[in-house]
Amino acid sequence: MTYVKYSPEVEVKQPHEDEQIEQIVSLMHAANVKAFDRHRHAVRDAHAKQHGTVVGTLEIPELPEHLAQGLFAKPGSYPVVIRFSSAPGDIKDDSIPSPHGMAVKVIGVPGKKLLPDQQDELTQDFLMVSMPIIPFGTVEQYLKVQGIVAMQDEAPEEGQRALAAVARGSSKVLGLLGIHNPLLESIGVENEHVLGQTFHTMAAIRYGDYIAKLSAAPLSPEVKVLEGQVVDTAGKPSAHRDAVVDFFKEHGAEYQLRAQLCTDLQKMPVEDGSVLWEEELSPHQPIARLVIPPQDAYSPARRVFSDDQLSFNPWHALPEHQPLGSIMRVRVKAYETSSAFRHQMNVQPRTEPRDIGEVPA
Repeated sequence: MTYVKYSPEVEVKQPHEDEQIEQIVSLMHAANVKAFDRHRHAVRDAHAKQHGTVVGTLEIPELPEHLAQGLFAKPGSYPVVIRFSSAPGDIKDDSIPSPHGMAVKVIGVPGKKLLPDQQDELTQDFLMVSMPIIPFGTVEQYLKVQGIVAMQDEAPEEGQRALAAVARGSSKVLGLLGIHNPLLESIGVENEHVLGQTFHTMAAIRYGDYIAKLSAAPLSPEVKVLEGQVVDTAGKPSAHRDAVVDFFKEHGAEYQLRAQLCTDLQKMPVEDGSVLWEEELSPHQPIARLVIPPQDAYSPARRVFSDDQLSFNPWHALPEHQPLGSIMRVRVKAYETSSAFRHQMNVQPRTEPRDIGEVPA
């Protein structure tokens, strides 16, 4: 199989991209301010609601040349901190279905980093969501959706349930915005157990000499049995947190980290995150394991550390794992603006751990 080589030319700046990014950042900041006024506490502009944060290890085996790239170039073991969440930028009742997130921070990663203020940091972040694509896969589409999502701030509970369809890729709602993708009907979001889901970067990243999308799939029997298991959320606003906490009290978990390398830029585009990369074009290939022992996933100290001090950002990365495409370029300024506001308003330091011992038990 022949894989597309990375070069800066694989990215193509979109028309009016800079202006659209500024509008998106402005809308997201306004939502941040409203959420702060509502909760009297600043939250993330995406994945605000945490369901648990755990520590573990990233175990990298010896890999063939095409997979031995960037962080994965050599066998090794790295400590990780992983935050499970719901996708919306506000704290909603768990009875409102939404995609879930797995944010992975790898600790002890030396070398040059992408952003100038990261050069002394020893972390590499991978952000993944329980959907293989971004329904609104370009900056232009994302700007349209942001206007609809902003309506949730003023909507009553039932309105929020309807508008939550935007976040989970409802083709009916997105169709009103001129966004049509037949794939969306087959990947609707249910209230499934967070730990039984497969998580995806959705958009592309650089993978050393190549281009890839990454995913993390349940591997150990304890989490594989949770695949497709629906969580009862009736009268339980934090049902997903309770399910995660109860699981890790008794069990450990393993996930297989996989890379799907680009083989055709036309059929597997970088600039449109709404296009599914078909496995017939390139399979998901194992590159590492995430190994998580039993632990307290939601202690008071860990909750505050994860929600108020930690930041997860796909641009916290080695150049070999640069995020690619317009939807990823939005995140440079959007994540920085949101993180700065959150830490300032909560009067909390922004922490990039240099040792796993800094994560509270």
